[in-house]
Amino acid sequence: MPEILKNPFAVTSISFVLAIIATYLVRETARRFNFVAKPKSDRWHKKPTAMYGGIAIFAATVFMYAVLVPKTQESLVVVGASALLFLVGLLDDYLNIKPYQKLIGQLIGATIVVGFGLTLPLTGNEIIDIWITVFWLIGITNAINLLDNMDGLAAGISAIAAFSLAIGFGANGQSNDLLLISAFVGALVGFLAFNFNPASIFMGDCGSMFVGFLLSSSVLLSQTGGRSRGIFSILAVPVLILFVPIFDTTFVTILRKLWGRKASQGGRDHTSHRLVALGLSERAAVLMLYAFAIIAGTLSLFVSQLQPTQSIALIVVFVIVLTLVGVYLSKVKVYEEQQEELALQNNAVFGFLVNISYKRRLFEVLLDALLITLSYYSAYLLLFGSFEQSGNWELFLKSLPILLILKLGAFLVVGVYRGIWRYTSIGDFITFTKAVVFGSVLSVLGVLLFYRFQNFSRAVFIVDGLILFIAIVGSRMAFRLIRQLIPSPMRGEQRKVLIYGAGDGGEMVLRELKNNPQWNYQAIGFVDDDPLKKDKVIHGLKVFGGNGFLPMICAEKEVEEILISFRKLSDERLEEVKEVCREADVSLKRALIKIESIEID
Repeated sequence: MPEILKNPFAVTSISFVLAIIATYLVRETARRFNFVAKPKSDRWHKKPTAMYGGIAIFAATVFMYAVLVPKTQESLVVVGASALLFLVGLLDDYLNIKPYQKLIGQLIGATIVVGFGLTLPLTGNEIIDIWITVFWLIGITNAINLLDNMDGLAAGISAIAAFSLAIGFGANGQSNDLLLISAFVGALVGFLAFNFNPASIFMGDCGSMFVGFLLSSSVLLSQTGGRSRGIFSILAVPVLILFVPIFDTTFVTILRKLWGRKASQGGRDHTSHRLVALGLSERAAVLMLYAFAIIAGTLSLFVSQLQPTQSIALIVVFVIVLTLVGVYLSKVKVYEEQQEELALQNNAVFGFLVNISYKRRLFEVLLDALLITLSYYSAYLLLFGSFEQSGNWELFLKSLPILLILKLGAFLVVGVYRGIWRYTSIGDFITFTKAVVFGSVLSVLGVLLFYRFQNFSRAVFIVDGLILFIAIVGSRMAFRLIRQLIPSPMRGEQRKVLIYGAGDGGEMVLRELKNNPQWNYQAIGFVDDDPLKKDKVIHGLKVFGGNGFLPMICAEKEVEEILISFRKLSDERLEEVKEVCREADVSLKRALIKIESIEID
């Protein structure tokens, strides 16, 4: 075999070309014989779309493996079992078999894999490790299947996960496994050329089951031959590589159970759907999930290189961020109001959780406990580097309980837990500052009382306080930050409005418009008669001059409504604005505590 064909980039490129050709042929064949997925109420796509795209992924991957990849017993087992799952998925696509029948096929594939010794060596007990591995294989396979709910999502996330896995294989010197995954990456990206929004072909169950099983079983290849660095790496690295499908499956399963729906039932309540409901386009939602997958894959590389405690700290930060995102997304309504009422009536557990969600203090206290721990650890890490093998580690461990108790107590006394996150303001920042300073002072006094401050560093408590303040502010601003990162796009049904008054009232009106998207208003700017405010910017929107320019602004910006944001508008000026609105066919309303119409005729 020529040496160049042993290069993973060459293998990826050839597989990419083969997948493009195969996907085109499968798409045309599916269209010709009417093998298409038709739109349904619980499905996302709006038009009939060709099916069986998984055949192209399977054909390109297996062909490249058969021709260019050196064979090992482990890789033969992985590819063979994945091929079996491809056949099970193909059967499901054609005959729509029962879920338990698919599960039997998945169990057979998992049995083949563990039967040849490929397991996650977590506990040291062979039986327990086998069952954990079976759960892993079936869980990830179904996670990819559930993730296949929007154009380009499953294929793109799987390609990113496979690429992260390939980097790990390269770092471990697993050249043969690297070539296999390289062929797999090329096949996924080639298929993605036809599957990204707007998709002209879907992979179907034959694709999602093959892709999911090959990914989950390929992870086991990195656990053979003593390559792993310990239990934490064994578990953390594969979980991070496949974090997005794991997160989405867990998220959807929990929420569906709470709403009294079957977890296996199709629906439009996945992470991607909720992002679209927030205002993102389908492409933007998919690209955002790609970004999360890339971040998680990058973290998996760091986890395998850092000290275990540093890796844990890094993962905890990532999990906190994703938890906040998950809480925010869970508030997005994807069910009709009648369904919500029915769920509340029929599901006592859900009713209890909804009731307790108004008192989220338990969650806040647990979050703050994590933030206090991370801040204290980070302070030691910044000042002393890897301190786990030094005397500072013992100081950290024995003083941490004191800090947790005293700082949480300080937060409670100062009033940190009285605020509502979505309305966090400058006044709350002052409260956070008092709480952090008070907690730091109490912590120093506590360490002085219990340990006479012997061998402790004063700088640690200063750095700890600064990091904790940033962490507390960041967590409380999380929902507003997410809202800023996911701006609502322009929609055809939204009315373009101009806010009259670029003062406190105008800023409040803009905030209300953003907090109430159901009003279907899109603010395009402010207008103000004060010449000193002209061309200034408030929350990203320009302030236009009002004196004599209002008709031109309405025409250029296609304004449909003007919202007056203050009461003190002279009768003469109000009549002028009314006249402009009559001539431009623009509605005029007063927006104070509530939006009130103003008669202009």
